[in-house]
Amino acid sequence: MIGGIVGRKLGITQIYNNERKLIPVTVIQAGPCGVTQIKTLERDGYVAVQVGFEEVAERKLNKPQLGHLRSKESRLWRYLREFPQLEEGQIGDLIKVDIFSKGDKVSVQGVSKGKGFQGVIKRHNFAGGPASHGSMFHRAPGSIGNASYPSRVWKNKALPGQMGNERVNIQGLRVVDVRPEENLLLVSGSIPGEIGSLVRVRKA
Repeated sequence: MIGGIVGRKLGITQIYNNERKLIPVTVIQAGPCGVTQIKTLERDGYVAVQVGFEEVAERKLNKPQLGHLRSKESRLWRYLREFPQLEEGQIGDLIKVDIFSKGDKVSVQGVSKGKGFQGVIKRHNFAGGPASHGSMFHRAPGSIGNASYPSRVWKNKALPGQMGNERVNIQGLRVVDVRPEENLLLVSGSIPGEIGSLVRVRKA
């Protein structure tokens, strides 16, 4: 129905494959997710399927959320996300981790860790200057523009600012193992976000 699932990043570990090679993996609690809405081109202007993740008690939803889910006669979910619709599906269908299999290529989307306001050395890997003998140029960004023309700073300069806390999509990851009985998905390498954050896993 859809080529993806919503999950929660549980942490990182390492496992051995059949050749006794050590592989670092990220463990994701993937699903189960329920289809809550089918969006069509005629009614919504685009085609997508909305899914819910993590069932929740009625008292933990506000009235707009409750009304939306009740109108679709869906289960009550804490989080709602959208995926492009690939095939026909129905409201109420459950999407489980078994839509993936060992060896699949996936892309994982999440929000990276926020690191606050950072300087150019941490944010852009600048080298900096001499740290002693009065150079006055230790961790500064250096020259940032021309003089009389254009009499301003060029756009997209590498300068200090907010670092992290942005949506990141990591492509080309490989599914190392699928454990349907535990709703766990083991993906090679690292994925964005802190432990406990939501991620979207899609087939490449």
